[in-house]
Amino acid sequence: MPIANKPILFYGLEALVAAGVSDIGIIVGDTEAEIRSAVGDGSRWKARVTYIKQDAPLGLAHAVKIAQPFLQRDSFVMYLGDNLVRDGVTSFVHRFEERQPDSMILLAKVPNPEMFGVAELADGRIIRLEEKPENPKSDLVLVGVYLFTSRIFEAVNAIAPSERGELEITDAIQWLLDHDANVEPHVIQGWWKDTGRLEDMLEANRFVLDSVKAFNAGTVDDRSKLVGKVIVEEGAEICNSVIRGPAIIGERTKITDSYIGPFTSIYHGCEIRNSELEHSIVLENSKILDVGIKIEDSLIGKEVVIRRTEELPKALRFMLGDRSEVQLT
Repeated sequence: MPIANKPILFYGLEALVAAGVSDIGIIVGDTEAEIRSAVGDGSRWKARVTYIKQDAPLGLAHAVKIAQPFLQRDSFVMYLGDNLVRDGVTSFVHRFEERQPDSMILLAKVPNPEMFGVAELADGRIIRLEEKPENPKSDLVLVGVYLFTSRIFEAVNAIAPSERGELEITDAIQWLLDHDANVEPHVIQGWWKDTGRLEDMLEANRFVLDSVKAFNAGTVDDRSKLVGKVIVEEGAEICNSVIRGPAIIGERTKITDSYIGPFTSIYHGCEIRNSELEHSIVLENSKILDVGIKIEDSLIGKEVVIRRTEELPKALRFMLGDRSEVQLT
């Protein structure tokens, strides 16, 4: 899934390499082929990537458990692949190396802590962790970045599955706390996003696009306007259209007789014709054709076609993927 036309996973890989991590294991499941195709051997980041198969999604602590042969006795960073941390993890890693606790966990203040693992602190020390509590005792939640020594393997091998049948990383860290391990918090000040929901993906896309620098490597005709921070990637064509940034138009995408508004990312090989689009993400090889109403706040998947037809009888016709949502006005 791309944010500003770069797969979310790549931001995490870049953050790890920037922090000095060059030996990376990626836990893979059903999407292994896609991840392998995108990441390869890691050489583009000057890293070595090893793929570790998880047969079923049995929890984050289970992911640590099956990675033990790869990790051996080394200390390590665990970075959840759908997270974005604006300032990266370099300072976090350096602090861990200096202080050498058994574990260090990244925390952030959020308005909806009941949706995350919540940390309760006293005098700056973690005293309790709770996974998605109904009544959170703080607004500090676990960001999807953790640092561990090999002592975490004692914990993941000692805990039992939760009610939902998973080995929870919060339970593993709580086990460390209960057994006198030194678990230190590190509260981040910059923005962080867990991109598991549509609104979070759009917000992350907005944050990243707001920091881009405009450039044009495509073709823009004389009847078109690029306003503000707009990236036009190689092979893209803009014809009789207005692109108002921050926005990014992907490789081989064609925009004709259309308006693309701020905070929009259109991926590779798309076609937008006679339509308006704003604050949205469009994935590769999708088409939006002759739609008379502005599309906004939307995530449009791969190889989707949205078109208006004047054929009779008039009707709504859909072919929608899992967990789709359609709003009609």
